[in-house]
Amino acid sequence: MRHAYTVEQVRSAEAALMAKLPPGTLMQRAATGLAVAVSNFLGRTYGANVVLLIGSGDNGGDALYAGARLARRGARVTAILVSDKVHAGGLEALLIAGGRVGSSDDLASADVVLDGIVGIGGRPGLRPDALALVRLVEQQGVPIVAVDTPSGVDVDTGETPETHVNAALTVTFGTHKICHLVDPAATACGPVHLVDIGLSLPAAEVQSLQADDVREWYPVPHGESDKYSRGVLGLMVGSTQYPGAAVIATSGALAGPVGMVRYVGPSSVAEAVLAVHPEVVVGEGRVQAWAVGSGIPTSGVDRDRFTRLIQQEDVPVIVDAGAIGALGTRHSARIVITPHAGELGQLLGVPRDEVEAGRLHYARTAAEDHQVTVLLKGATTIVASPDGTTYVNPLATPWLATAGSGDVLAGLLGSFLASGLDEARAAALAAYLHAAAGTLASSAGPITAMSIAHALPAATRHLLTREQ
Repeated sequence: MRHAYTVEQVRSAEAALMAKLPPGTLMQRAATGLAVAVSNFLGRTYGANVVLLIGSGDNGGDALYAGARLARRGARVTAILVSDKVHAGGLEALLIAGGRVGSSDDLASADVVLDGIVGIGGRPGLRPDALALVRLVEQQGVPIVAVDTPSGVDVDTGETPETHVNAALTVTFGTHKICHLVDPAATACGPVHLVDIGLSLPAAEVQSLQADDVREWYPVPHGESDKYSRGVLGLMVGSTQYPGAAVIATSGALAGPVGMVRYVGPSSVAEAVLAVHPEVVVGEGRVQAWAVGSGIPTSGVDRDRFTRLIQQEDVPVIVDAGAIGALGTRHSARIVITPHAGELGQLLGVPRDEVEAGRLHYARTAAEDHQVTVLLKGATTIVASPDGTTYVNPLATPWLATAGSGDVLAGLLGSFLASGLDEARAAALAAYLHAAAGTLASSAGPITAMSIAHALPAATRHLLTREQ
């Protein structure tokens, strides 16, 4: 699991560790890791032209000490001071090592620029003088390596309400911060390289699954398993207007761990499902979970039947697409909703662009206000539970943005719920495997929803057996 923490949690852990170590030890650890990461990024050190943008914070000190290490290895290192107050010890170390203080004129010949302007305690946005330097770097096409976090982003929310640095690489220390995992700030970070400095941390605010977690959580059948013990999923999806949604959602469900799928819906849609998946059982019956709404407009939701479903305390329900608008606030079932930003905005009465700008905030708000688990789809999918459990899935490909992709996800998620996983784990696993399948399917270019579903067994096998 990848863990991400708030600024307060990180600073508390740093303070506890610094109390046990000689002064400056943590900064030296960070600077060493940063220097190595920059050398690896460039592919060389000797002869490289490195420019440091230095503010008043400790990450400016990290950058200066890293610059000193690079200078001693033969790099030409220049510091541009963005503040009247800089880390005195770091600046002295840089000058002793052969670095120098320069101006914006030095940016033109830079191979890389280190962003040490604002640390994790900074507010969103950049001061005009710092912004002018960053814009100049961008215009000249010089890659930026952010020190800890890109200056100007909101570290605790992943939001970017003001101007900020867009990094080619972010080198962070001790642990990931929330902005490293949550968009739109995660995109501004680029790839994130973590340098271990020995922090001891509490439970994480935000977590992100890794391949080992998928292997640990996946409900692999055993020798005594049968189709009922593996779980039965009920699908109330598709409509005469969108019959394909039922076929696609069923394909997603059957590519998961579930033992049986029941379809309930219009007879013409049932015929379309059976034509592709003859193993599906049509008609009502006992199930361990329901997936409802994919391919059904809000106006087409059977309100009476839907209300009965969401009042069943012992059967979890996935609410997708048109059914999200019919949800309301009164229910007894354990519910997972799977909106995109527009659907979540409609549920909360918030414009779509505001949801996109504050994805973590609004996913958590909806989870708490409606007492549901929220799987907010997007480039980084967010899973938020009423109890505060939050998972982020940064594994994705833009090719997943195709019609019916969400129907595959709803069916797959239903499969995990029916197999007995709790809502948060089921949603996190489904998001991870859906993205993995999309990545696998898109290796040759554009994909369709059905190609995502068809890639799910192979993606699952790769993860469970550690195939490369």
